[in-house]
Amino acid sequence: MSVDVHRTDDDALMIDLQAGRREAFDELVARHQGALIGFFFRNTRDAQLSEDLAQETLLRVYNQAWDYLPRGTFRGWMFRIARNLLIDNSRRRSHDALVKAVRSSPADREDDRLSRVVDDITAPVVKADQKELADLVEKLLYNIPEEQRLTFLLHHFAGLSLPEVADALETNVPTAKSRLRLAREKLRDQLAERGVTATMIAEEEP
Repeated sequence: MSVDVHRTDDDALMIDLQAGRREAFDELVARHQGALIGFFFRNTRDAQLSEDLAQETLLRVYNQAWDYLPRGTFRGWMFRIARNLLIDNSRRRSHDALVKAVRSSPADREDDRLSRVVDDITAPVVKADQKELADLVEKLLYNIPEEQRLTFLLHHFAGLSLPEVADALETNVPTAKSRLRLAREKLRDQLAERGVTATMIAEEEP
């Protein structure tokens, strides 16, 4: 699935990596490790596991570098690897283990990202207690069906465009857009049930 017709900076680094320049991989790690850790943490609630899965994702990027075609699709390709690892891990872990996973933030930047999501979906009148509201939003995300939650997290936390999200989740842009809309609506409804007034994020054009 083609996301863009031109090469990105990540593409240039992948070309360098394919040519044997190890420094290119170090640059890719610096660029994307934080986003990967955040993606896994939001889905597993386990900081150490999130770091391990992020490292495994990057290792697979390195080992599969020759399979990548530089067509502007790097982030979708990388997060597809991450998503498949998440699925494999979920199959190995029982539901109880997931529920009891240690709740600790891997980095302050994750709190900042969650606060930005809260800023986007809530009306100004409810922003007085951001920390309490951010904690509520984070909890409610786990009541959303998996594909919708992954779409929401990839778009808002990892910063992927809708075409990139579609690539990562191996679907099409209309489906990704629909899942994002449903996730926003369900989050809004759950906030409303708890007395929190929320506004919808304006839908982006693909």
